[in-house]
Formats: sequence, structure tokens, C-alpha cells
Amino acid sequence: MTRLVVIGSGAMGLAAAWEAAHAGHDVTLLEAGNVAGGMAAHFDFDGLSIERFYHFICTTDFATFKLLGELGIADSLRWRATTMGHFSGGRLHEWGNPVALLRYPGMSLWARLRYGVLAFVSTRRDRWDALETQSAREWITRWGGTEVYDKMWKPLFDLKFYDYADPISAAWIWTRVKRIGRSRKSLFEEKLGYLEGGSETLVTALADGFAKAGGKLRLSTPALRVETEGGRVTGVVTPEGTIAADAVISTMPTPLVAKLVPDLPEDWKARYDAIANIGVCCLIFKLGRSVTPHFWVNITEPGVPVPGIIEFSNLRPVGGNTPGGDTIVYVPYYMPVTHEKFGWSDDALLDEAFAAIRRVNPAVTQADVLGRRVARLRHAQPICEPGFAAKIPPVETPIAGLQIADTCFYYPEDRGISESVRLGREMAAKLGRA
Repeated sequence: MTRLVVIGSGAMGLAAAWEAAHAGHDVTLLEAGNVAGGMAAHFDFDGLSIERFYHFICTTDFATFKLLGELGIADSLRWRATTMGHFSGGRLHEWGNPVALLRYPGMSLWARLRYGVLAFVSTRRDRWDALETQSAREWITRWGGTEVYDKMWKPLFDLKFYDYADPISAAWIWTRVKRIGRSRKSLFEEKLGYLEGGSETLVTALADGFAKAGGKLRLSTPALRVETEGGRVTGVVTPEGTIAADAVISTMPTPLVAKLVPDLPEDWKARYDAIANIGVCCLIFKLGRSVTPHFWVNITEPGVPVPGIIEFSNLRPVGGNTPGGDTIVYVPYYMPVTHEKFGWSDDALLDEAFAAIRRVNPAVTQADVLGRRVARLRHAQPICEPGFAAKIPPVETPIAGLQIADTCFYYPEDRGISESVRLGREMAAKLGRA
């Protein structure tokens, strides 16, 4: 039996801990926060349990489907036809299907046709290695042209990545387009999934299954340092003392690794330090009326300071879509934590975001606001530039018994529950069975 400490109870850490406990190992799961789940954790939004950061399920999320079955909660999965919108030129346009593209007035016909080719080819492509050394700008311009890039993509990149907007990997963007493009019932109908009860359904099932297998979850217990001796893991230091360990799986963001594991070779520390991250302020509104009929609306309107809004209740019903019912809208602000806006007060961010919502639908008024919250993370999105794959260190480190990974380790896939679950379980499986 291996004494394993897993650091971080997001989807990756929970899956690793659950897998290892069921394999017969002695597992302690450490979480610095007061609830498990990481970005999938819920909070009480004035009587409504809702996730701090929005999630959705695509038809290609096979690792999620497998885990739901093993947990006995596969019947909680729901599918729904969803749509996309695009706000530009002061108008909300339908988006995401061939007819909408042909009707869109914001680009020339030639540019719209090239955009359609880019999207179609992306959904049919299976290999990403040829894209690895290209920037998203180079790739999109080659296939879609300058007009497509300047009018549709550049405004979104600028508002999500700021100083990092230009050197974004084509392979990373391709996987995002492919994942959504393949999650369709047909060429004209998008299909996305959610869990009844939200992401908390999965988090609770994993945590309960982990506990039943003998695992120990310690909340409000940050990992301060991984201790080693003779090139092997010996324990993890916490504010309450040191937990002895034969193995450690860390799912903490890579920028924190060098401090967490001071005994790592300097060249390995440098590799973790070289991976840039940006933060997020995710604003959540509970409204008394719907903003749009769409799940996702991209925004490329000059003067609107956000790249889009996500009307989550158009995917997962939470009392919305009925007269007087609640509507849940997420407005994400991704940005480097050094950006002055990251230091704004919650109220300042919420006021600006609400003004953006009203630009999309002026009929929404202050009287429709039933609640509003802000969720913040300093390390939310790795910056994946061309050649990023070569920057990622191996999961297994030079220190025996120590594995390290976060969401960038399954590049070019973007961060998500399904890929986190897959990688977490793979790390646990390397321990073998007790």
C-alpha cells in the first residue's frame, strides 16, 4: 500500500485521489480552499447552488462519460440543443451554422465563405502536430484571410489574452473549434450537455466515493512544501504538520511548483516558471429576464470590454426560461493579474459587465438584477504559444514518487473537466494496485 498525498481537489486531483483510493492505496487529498472541486466548485447564490466558473459537456468528452458510469451517476447527464450568437455592429446576430454565416453582414461574402471553410476543415482534422509551430494568427489568416482574423478573431484574442494575444498556438485554437464543432446533432444544430444538479453532482460523487474507499479529504489545508530525501518523496508539509508520503501527485498551477518543491533541479524549476498564466474574474449575474436566446454570445463590438457572455440557464435550466424565472449569466474577464483591471473592486467590474449586457440587450434594466457575484483566480489559463508542447515537462519528475501536472499538461486540449479526469486517473494508475 502506497501512502499517497494528492495536492489540489479540482477535477484532476479528485479523479486521481478517487482512482488511487479504489486501487487500495492510503490517500490524503489536500485542498487549500474550504470546498472541494476547484473551478467546478459550487457556491450558494442566494439559495441557488451554482458553479463559480461555467462548465459544459461535449459529445466527445469520453473520459467524463466513463467516469459517470463508474460512479453510478450516468443518468444525471442531460443533452440540450444550444445556439451561439454574435454581437457586432450594434446588433445581435445568430451564429454557428451555415445559414447564419451567409446572412452575417459584418464581412464580405468571400470572407464568410473562407470562415466556413476554416470551421469545416477544423472539425474534420485529427492531427495537430503540423499546427504546433504556427500561431493562431498565421493559421487563421492562411485559411480564412486577413478580414476574418481582424474582424472575428483578433478582438476576442485581445480581450482574453491582452499582452499575450498574438503568440497563441494554432493547435490550441484548433482544438477549441474542433471540440465545439464536433458536438453537434447536425450541421445546423449544436448539442451540449450538463449534469442535473450542475458540476457539484460529479464533485460530490467523487468525494463521497473517495471517502467510502478510505480516502481522507482535508479542506482548508494548503500544501506548503513537498519534502524529499535521497531523491525520493518523503512527505508534504501543511500548516498542521507534515504528512508522510511515499508518493505525491501535485495538480497545483505550474507557476507555484518551484516554491512547492524546492528540491527540484534548477532546470526543472525553470521549465515550470517559463509557463505563463493569466487570471480570471468571472462575473455571475442572476437576472429576472433572459438576455438572449443563445447559450454563448461572442462580442466584437468596439467599446464593449468583454469578449462574450454565457447565458448558462440556456443550457442548464435553473428556473430560467420561464416568466419571472431566474436567468444565470456569466461574464468572464480573462487577463494577466498585472493588468490594472484585475485589481478593480468587485462592484466596478460588475457595473462594467452589466453595461456590456445592456449593450447586447438594452431591455435588461437594473430592476432585473436579482443577484451578482465575482469569482477570481490568479492562475486560470495557461498561455500556449507556438511550440508549447516542447515546453511541457514530463509528468514524472526526477524526484522518485513525485508527479506534477496541471491543465496545460494535456495540451493542445483546452482546460476542461474531461481531460483533467483522464490525466488524473492516468497519474494514479502509475502507482499500480496495492
